[in-house]
Amino acid sequence: MLSAAAPAAGPDTIRAMTTADHADGLVARRGLTLGDFLVPASLAARAPAWARDVALIAGGVILLIIGARVAFDLPSVQLGRLYVPENPYVPITLQTFGVLFTSALLGARRGISATSIYLLIGAVGLPVFAFERSGVETFFSVESGSLVLGATGGYLLGFLVASALVGSLAERGWDRRIGGSIGAMVIGTLIIYALGLSWLALALDVSLTDALPFGLYPFLPGDVLKLLVAAGLLPLGWRLVSRRASDVRGGPRPQI
Repeated sequence: MLSAAAPAAGPDTIRAMTTADHADGLVARRGLTLGDFLVPASLAARAPAWARDVALIAGGVILLIIGARVAFDLPSVQLGRLYVPENPYVPITLQTFGVLFTSALLGARRGISATSIYLLIGAVGLPVFAFERSGVETFFSVESGSLVLGATGGYLLGFLVASALVGSLAERGWDRRIGGSIGAMVIGTLIIYALGLSWLALALDVSLTDALPFGLYPFLPGDVLKLLVAAGLLPLGWRLVSRRASDVRGGPRPQI
């Protein structure tokens, strides 16, 4: 007796299987970041890799510009014996959050590209830095034959170095667990502070200790909060990606 033939898989079934295979494969692979999941699987299968990268890099640049738009100067603060002087040199912004989160989201190559483009378009005159500042003088200028450093130039260059390192750590899977994610964010923040404070001290012609009230102390509470938010969103994103792959396939979640 001949058994009944199994029904042929329809286009919707085949599409779901393809999407599930694509999602499972991406989740399981190292070297990829959450940014690779921002492009729908159906579109990713048709769009060339360079087009996907360009779109993600452009999105990263936009995030950095938005982070710079949220900016304000810090007035003097007196809390008991603690006194923080008025800070006309370095504003409080969301740029640190934007750089760390974007570089982890995109990975080293695309993160460096997004940060480099952001710094370049600001240096050539587009008002994308904090308070809509722009120009090479943000980094340095020459006055009366002397080189004058911009107060925030070191932080901006620190963004570039932090993008490379945090993006590289994300590609190695650090952002898939909360401990590794926090570690990557802490390392990136320390790099930004190290370059920013050293540059600021030279720009103000003061010692590194004297630069701390203007380049470190006022920013610590906010940066700790931004760091924790960025570090928490990344593992959460990986869980959602894993769950989506599991729901499409209907089986156990891929290990991340």
